[in-house]
Parts: sequence; structure tokens; C-alpha cells
Amino acid sequence: MKLSVFNTEGKDTGKKVNLKKDIFGVEPSDHAIYLDVKQYLANQRQGTSKTKERADITGSTRKIKRQKGTGTARAGSIKSPIFRGGGRTFGPRPRSYSFKLNKKVKQLARLSALSYKAKDKGIMVLEDFSLEAPRTKEFFDIRKNLNIDEKKSLLVLPEPNKNIYLSSRNLEKSKVITVSELNTYDIMNASVVVFVESSLDVLQTSAS
Repeated sequence: MKLSVFNTEGKDTGKKVNLKKDIFGVEPSDHAIYLDVKQYLANQRQGTSKTKERADITGSTRKIKRQKGTGTARAGSIKSPIFRGGGRTFGPRPRSYSFKLNKKVKQLARLSALSYKAKDKGIMVLEDFSLEAPRTKEFFDIRKNLNIDEKKSLLVLPEPNKNIYLSSRNLEKSKVITVSELNTYDIMNASVVVFVESSLDVLQTSAS
């Protein structure tokens, strides 16, 4: 598959790039995508939720009423979960939600996501560019020229670029990452994946 290369003004430069079939044309695995996205979202969870159980409650340990003769159920502690102010039964505890996923499954998931985007014409190639200083308006104009200002876009750079990152940070529907940070969730979450020309070279060279 060949794609045209656009410049920051949204015009076709006349150059073409070839998308490798073993990256952008594999047989997609929906289950691999599901597992990789599930792991990504699980890793975002802090896992710091904590409630006080009866052992954590401050209160007297004396028996609050006699065992028999009251006509009500037995009660041995004011910290019991059945009383107001008592501990919570089986409440959440700090834990890690992360789980292991094989490297080959993650790789298949990412290739599947890229293949879906290529099939749905959700991939664009942008000529290499740079910003002299962080300017959100300048970055917004580039998106507008490419007709993606109303869409969720993912811009993939070959290496970190502080000016481009800071220029995009305040835009709700825009995200900027490097090739090494490319992941299944971000690819699937974006309507359009925009590769800077050199970042596409890095991706296709490293995957070969």
C-alpha cells in the first residue's frame, strides 16, 4: 500500500511512501487487541483504594450487651460491620491490577491495530517538520490544514520533540508520542494516526 506525503500546509508533496505488508497488512487478531488494551488500562489504575475493616476501627472492645435475654441477636463488639460506624466487610485493599502478557501477543496486537487503521484509511504521512517555539495555535493550524482538527489524532514522532509536545498538550483531541511509545490502545483510540515521515522509516526498519 502506498500513501501520499503531505506537508504542514496540507498539500500533497508528490512523494509516496510504501507501507510494509508485514506491519500494515497482517491478519488482525481481535483477541490480541482486547488483551493488550485490557493490560494497558489495568496498568493505569493506581490500586490505592482502601476502606477500614473492623480491625482498623477505633472503638471499645467491651461486649456491648448481655448475651441472652435481650430478644435481639448476639453482639460482641461496637466495631462490627452491622453497626453504624463499624468496619466494612470485604472492602477494597491496596493492590496491583497489572498482569503479564507475552511479548509476541503485544506485538501481534499492535500490528493488528495498525492493519485495521490502514484498512480503514486512518493513516496519514506528514513531511518532517519542527517548531521554533511551543505554539499551540501553530500546531492547531497544522491539524486544520490536514482536516483532522475535529478528529482524535495521534502524531507519531521518531524521537522526543519538546516544542511539538508542548504545542499539542493543551488540545483535547490531539496526542503526540514517539515510535518507541506506540501502543495498541492509542492506535485504536485515535481516529487518525499521523506518522511523521522519518518515524515511519524508524518503525518499518525496526520491525523488519
